Amino acid sequence: MLKFKSINILFAFIVILLLVLTFIYNLSFWFFIIAGLLWFIITSLGSALIGWNYHITSLNKSNSETQNRVAITFDDGPNPEYTLQALEVLKTHNAKATFFCIGKHIEKHPEIVSKILEEGHTIGNHTYSHSNFFGFFGTQRVKQELQQTNYVVQKLFGLKMSLYRPAFGVTNPNIKKAIKAIGLISIGWNKRSLDTTKLDTSKVLKRVTSNLKPGDVILLHDTSHKTIEVLEQLLLFLHQQNMKSVSVDTLFNIKAYA
Repeated sequence: MLKFKSINILFAFIVILLLVLTFIYNLSFWFFIIAGLLWFIITSLGSALIGWNYHITSLNKSNSETQNRVAITFDDGPNPEYTLQALEVLKTHNAKATFFCIGKHIEKHPEIVSKILEEGHTIGNHTYSHSNFFGFFGTQRVKQELQQTNYVVQKLFGLKMSLYRPAFGVTNPNIKKAIKAIGLISIGWNKRSLDTTKLDTSKVLKRVTSNLKPGDVILLHDTSHKTIEVLEQLLLFLHQQNMKSVSVDTLFNIKAYA
């Protein structure tokens, strides 16, 4: 698997080699430009695709799962309308999930988070602002966001969250330093539903259920009616396949709270 450190070492070696060859054979500067572009493309993809574990080793799937379980996760809540609907659907099917919540939304709707916890689900840190520019924040700004969300939850519910879901799935060296300093565990996914796009319910459901295997982690968002429809059909599918949805801490046998 490609790693940021190993790629940097490799490209540093390539640059040194190109310098030597340039001194001997007078190579074109285009070789350096091509090498730089390749580094940029690989690093950009590695930063955007959480499954690569390029900067951070995230828990994307449980390869040791033996109990026919998967983990349904929700990002971007709590939402005053759709989170409650998701909770009702989960309750009907006796299923558990993990809700990665945005700090400012927790402050607005603490009663919804309280209901999530009362019904046996797990919550995790999904930054405070979920800014579109989060991937460009410096280490201290990232730490501030994550600590602020953890503080809100600890103040309201007495829980110190240990689980973190990267906003947009983006990782980089600054985020790596921040979560290491705070002691958070990065949780990714290997089944991305794309429920926030224009795909209709059937196509979103197909993305999730196609080749679904025990240990898979499913990414949904408790922010739309479409997702609620997908959730209902997904849980029926799991029942038919004799599969069960559990929280990510249960799936990976880790602690959700310190």
